Amino acid sequence: MTSPTSNAPLTVRATSEEEHLAFLRTLPSASFLQTPAWGRVKSEWRRESLGWFRGDEHVGAGLVLYRQLPRVKRYLAYLPEGPVIDWALSHGEDLADWLDPMVTHLRAQRAFGVRMGPPVVTRRWTAAQVKEGIADPAVSRLGDVAPTHRDPVGARTVARLRELGWRHQAAEGGFSAGQPQYVFQVPLTTTADDGTVVARSEDDVLKGMNQLWRRNIKKAAKEGVEVTAGDPAHAERDLKLFHDLYVHTADRDHFTPRGAAYFRTMLDALAGEDPDRIRLWFARHDGDLVAATIAIRVGTHAWYSYGASSTEKREVRGSNAVQWAMIRDALAAGAEVYDLRGITDTLDADDPHVGLVQFKVGTGGEAVEYAGEWDLPLNRLLYRAFDEYLRRR
Repeated sequence: MTSPTSNAPLTVRATSEEEHLAFLRTLPSASFLQTPAWGRVKSEWRRESLGWFRGDEHVGAGLVLYRQLPRVKRYLAYLPEGPVIDWALSHGEDLADWLDPMVTHLRAQRAFGVRMGPPVVTRRWTAAQVKEGIADPAVSRLGDVAPTHRDPVGARTVARLRELGWRHQAAEGGFSAGQPQYVFQVPLTTTADDGTVVARSEDDVLKGMNQLWRRNIKKAAKEGVEVTAGDPAHAERDLKLFHDLYVHTADRDHFTPRGAAYFRTMLDALAGEDPDRIRLWFARHDGDLVAATIAIRVGTHAWYSYGASSTEKREVRGSNAVQWAMIRDALAAGAEVYDLRGITDTLDADDPHVGLVQFKVGTGGEAVEYAGEWDLPLNRLLYRAFDEYLRRR
């Protein structure tokens, strides 16, 4: 029987953070970048929670981050890995029915442009395919390899966005100023013969890893590496331990580290929203900290967010040990996906980024391509000026 509001037009309005979070809790999961707490992490942006409604029914949500142009009260409206709407169009609407009221609202908030990252998958490749691609001199990109799966929702979304005038923000290697288009994920469920989805066992996940990963996990255990989760009662102490090792890693690997204040805000905001949302992990050998990570979970989706490792004692394989502990914890929490976040789309063995790809491929998961980030200019002159500003940066 059709509900009275099922055919009502979709509307969008600002909601409270409490309404926003309550809607997300009705779903199996959503990106942590679309939680109200993430708006508090990105304190340099103005934040707003949006709700989609079909009549009185709350059917979608979005975290919007507004970045102001210098000296002008006009904004880029950004929805990282969002919005959280029915991208499958289960009620038969057109995608424009969902996006047009959002754009109308954002235009009224003086947005000169909208940027969003639809959380829809377009293609997937197995770990074996990625490994074979790296070994093949004729292959340089993931796109050179036929995927194991093409998602019809993702394909339909990409095609319709182009028709509606949205612009794909392509970036070399799959990296951009925003969120990664390519990630590496370990599925934590499998489909049984009768079609039911069941959790994988720890042994099954371990067997799916390559020989090097299994050997390194076994070596870490033999060497006596101990992995522990951070203690919320000693959050400041744990944060300093993580950040000191993270700064050491940044100096060794030549990247610019984030300040301790950023991670303090991140921990306070996400843990304040849900005590199980974020966790620090530490791997120690004979009392020496050899690896540290930050894990995030929203419902059935778990992420490896940040990692650090010592230059000394790398032979005890603390990084593998802490990853395995986080995977086991995700399994125990009922997560369906363990997400190692971004990779580039390179399969060129000579590319400096391929080492990161190989490390993540060793977990035996799959490379996943999302639709990527898309822009809709609302004021073409201001948008062009903003685009040039980003290019110069």
